[in-house]
Amino acid sequence: MIPLSKIRNIGIAAHIDAGKTTVTERMLFYTGVKRKMGEVHDGMATMDFMKQEQERGITIASAAISCVWNNANINIIDTPGHVDFTIEVERSLRVIDGMIAVFDAVNGVEPQSETVWNQADKYKVPRVAFINKMDRSGADYEEAVKMMNQYLDANAVPFHLPMGAEEDFVGIIDVIEEKAYIFKEFERIEAEIPNEYKEQAKAARDFLIENVADYNDEIAELFLEEQQIPSEMLKRAARKAALHLLITPVFCGAAYKNKGIQLLLDAVVDYLPSPIDVGAIVGIDTEDKEKTHTRCPSSKEPFAALAFKLIHDPYVGQQTFIRIYSGYLKSGMQILNSTKDQMERIGRIMKIRAKDRDEIEEAGPGDIVALIGMKNTKTGDTLCDPNNKLFLESISIPPTVIEMKINPTSRKEQAKLGEALHKLSSEDPSFNVRYDEETDENIISGMGELHLEIIVDRLRFEFGVDVKVGEPAVAYRESITTEVETTYRHVKQSGGKGQFAQTEMRLEPNSGNGYEFIDLIKGGRIPAEYIPSVNKGVQKTLTEGILAGYPIVDVKVVLLDGKFHPVDSSDWAFQTCASIAFKKGFTKAKPILLEPMMRIEINTPDEYIGDIVGNLNKRRGKIESMRRYRKGSQKLVGFVPLSEMFGYATTLRNMSSGRANYSMDFYKYMPLQPSVQEDVLKKLREKKAEEQK
Repeated sequence: MIPLSKIRNIGIAAHIDAGKTTVTERMLFYTGVKRKMGEVHDGMATMDFMKQEQERGITIASAAISCVWNNANINIIDTPGHVDFTIEVERSLRVIDGMIAVFDAVNGVEPQSETVWNQADKYKVPRVAFINKMDRSGADYEEAVKMMNQYLDANAVPFHLPMGAEEDFVGIIDVIEEKAYIFKEFERIEAEIPNEYKEQAKAARDFLIENVADYNDEIAELFLEEQQIPSEMLKRAARKAALHLLITPVFCGAAYKNKGIQLLLDAVVDYLPSPIDVGAIVGIDTEDKEKTHTRCPSSKEPFAALAFKLIHDPYVGQQTFIRIYSGYLKSGMQILNSTKDQMERIGRIMKIRAKDRDEIEEAGPGDIVALIGMKNTKTGDTLCDPNNKLFLESISIPPTVIEMKINPTSRKEQAKLGEALHKLSSEDPSFNVRYDEETDENIISGMGELHLEIIVDRLRFEFGVDVKVGEPAVAYRESITTEVETTYRHVKQSGGKGQFAQTEMRLEPNSGNGYEFIDLIKGGRIPAEYIPSVNKGVQKTLTEGILAGYPIVDVKVVLLDGKFHPVDSSDWAFQTCASIAFKKGFTKAKPILLEPMMRIEINTPDEYIGDIVGNLNKRRGKIESMRRYRKGSQKLVGFVPLSEMFGYATTLRNMSSGRANYSMDFYKYMPLQPSVQEDVLKKLREKKAEEQK
C-alpha cells in the first residue's frame, strides 16, 4: 500500500479550450502511463475516450486515471470546461483534495474559469495555477496573474517566471530554487539564470517571500534581517500557505510544446494536499441529524466512501467510481449504502487508467477506484460500514433547464430506447427522462443544447438506437400564487368491490422550498396507512403538471381532514382522490409558469457594448454590472431568460465580428410575466393541436 502522505487526488479544471486535456496527456506521458502522446485535435487523447469527445475536441465525462511521479501516486480527474457539463466539475470537486486551474496565457481569466474557481471555493479545494500556451501570439504571463488577483481574489504568487514569450518562449525560471530550465523537444535542461533575468528573478523571489512571511514568523524574521532563506524552508512554508488557501502558487508553460510539465508535476507533489493534509471528513448520523461522526483517513477507522460517478462499460457493465475516505475495501465484502439503506456486495475493484483497468484486491483511504457489480448505488450515495452508519454530504445537482422530445424511428426500438435512457440518466444526474402518456412521447431534459446533443449522439452510436428528435425547448415549471382549500370525495362502484376516499387539503405557495407535505389528520379520520397514499397521489400529479404538462414545484400541501370506508377504502382510492383534489385546488390557486433565468457573462471589446446591451434588453435581459476586463474590453454580467437565448452564439459572433464571447449558467426559476405566459401557453396549445392532427 502507498503511504497516505504520498497520495494526491487532483482535478484539472478550466475554461473550455484552455488546454486541460493536453496538460493531462503530457502528464501521463512524463509519468510513463503511456508511451505515445495523444492529441485532442487528432482525437487520440487518452482522457477523451468517448467518440463524442474525440469528434468535438472537448472533454465531457470526467475520467479518472492514476500515475506515479517522484514516488507519489497521483489520481487525476480531468474535468470538462463547457458549462453544460458543470455537474461533472461539481462531482469531481466533491471528491478531490487539490486542483490545477489551467489558464490560457492569451485570454487569462475567462467566464468559465470564474465558475470553476467559485465551485472550488465552495468545497475549499487548495489549488495551483498553470498559465498554459505561453508560446501563443499575445501570451502575457503578468497580465494573466493580475487578472487572477483582480477577478478571482486568488492572492496569486508567481513561483515561475517565463523566459521569453510567444515564439521566443524558451524556458522557465524556478523562483524558489533560483534555477533556470531550458526545454528542447522532450528534454528539460537545467541551467544558471541568464544575466538579463537575474534582477527580475530576485524581485519575484522577494515578492514570494513577502507573501509567505505574512503566515510564517521564522521567514519574516530572516527576511527582515536580510538573511538568505533556504529553499526547503521556503517550500515548506509556501506549501502550508497554499494548503490553507492563503496563496495560489502560479506556474507556467506550453503543454502542447512539452514545456513546463515536469515542473508542474513537481508542484502537484510539493504544494497540493495528501489525504492526511485534508484530515477527517465529517458525516451526519443516520438516526439523529443533529449528531455528527468524523472519519480520519486511516484503514483502522470504519469504512466510509462516496460514490461520485457511474459509467456503463460495454465490457464489464456498470462501473461505480468511489472515493474512499476511511477504512478499507476488499472484493466480496458486504457494505451498506446508507443513502438507500440497502446492502451492497463488492464485486471487483478496479484502478482505472482511462480506458484500461487494473484489478486490485483491496483499496484504502484516499483511493479513487471503480467498483464492478454494484446494484443500487447512484451518484452522491454514501457507502459505509453497516455497524457504523453515517451520511456524507451529497453532491448538489442543478435543475434541468432545456428539454426535447425524442422517439424511436420504429415501435420495436421503444424498449431498447427506454433501457438506454435509463442507463444514461443513472450515469448523469443532470439528465432527466419522463414519459408523456397523452402524446406517447419520451421527453428528455438537461443543462443545455450541447448536453442534449451529446446524449442523442450517444444513443445512436453507443447504444445503437435510431431516434427522431424534436426542437430543443425550455423546461418550464408550474407553481401557484395563492392559498386555497379543496375537498374531493371519490366514490366508484364497479361490479365487485367499490372505491371510497375523501380528502380535504390546503395548497399554499412555497417559494424556493420545493414540495412539502404536512399531515394534520386527527382522531384517525384517515387511517395512518393511507396518509402515504395521499402524499403519493399528489406527488404523481406534480410530475405530470396541470397547466401545461410541466413539473409542479414550490407547493406546500396540508392535509386537513378526510373520510374512509372500512371495506371500500384502499391505497389506490386515496391516491386517486388526492390527485383529483390537488388538481381542483391547483386550478383555483392562480397557477403560473416559472421560467429558467440564466446568469450570463459576456466579454466584449468596448466598441460593441451598445449593440450587445441593446440586444440583451430586447431578449428581456438585464445587465447587473459592467467592469473593465482588460485594456479595451469590458465584462458584462447580467440575467436573461433561457427562452430568449436560442441561437445567441451566432448573433453575438455577428454583432462583434467574432471578438466577443459569453458563458451562461442556471441562476433560478422565476415567474413569467402574464403577457409572456399567455403567449407561451397559446403556442403550446397550438403545437399540441398540430401534433394531434
